[in-house]
Amino acid sequence: MGLLTFSINVTLDGCVDHQEGIADDETHAFFTRLMDESGAMLWGRVTYEMMESYWPAVARGEVEAPPAIREWAVKLEAKPKYVVSSTRKDFPWTNSHHIGEDLRTGVQRLKDATPAGVLLGSGKLATELDRLDLIDEYKLLVHPRIAGHGPTLYEGGLPSTRRLELVSAKPLRNGAVAMHYRRER
Repeated sequence: MGLLTFSINVTLDGCVDHQEGIADDETHAFFTRLMDESGAMLWGRVTYEMMESYWPAVARGEVEAPPAIREWAVKLEAKPKYVVSSTRKDFPWTNSHHIGEDLRTGVQRLKDATPAGVLLGSGKLATELDRLDLIDEYKLLVHPRIAGHGPTLYEGGLPSTRRLELVSAKPLRNGAVAMHYRRER
């Protein structure tokens, strides 16, 4: 069974708006490494649609992008992508699969079938999966910014506090800190 790892950009005040993080080669390398190490990606419908609206065109060379960004897009194109949605059933992006069954059953089945692990990149979905006790690790990239607005991490709340064990903390040159935590069980 593979681990389910939640990874996202977050500001010091908890904002997870994708436009608030530092987008540079160093942060890009962080997420590329995470994707390379995982066996599959897992998103909610909203995140999937945001990704689907841009990255396939980059992979096909229809959008001008630096070589490292195009390389990311090509890798993402090849990576299995799983989408949780109750409103959409058709996901035409290459290697995309729908999880429409019971959330706990569908995600547990995905974890069981993916020994290299699953990388979760959706904030709202993370809240739901944390409520179901399915997230094993957290790899957050904390940016040196205070956004002053939302959406924020876990704004939907959790039924109880999650105790985490620090695995590593690595500062990046741009001031962000890569934080790796594991759930205490």
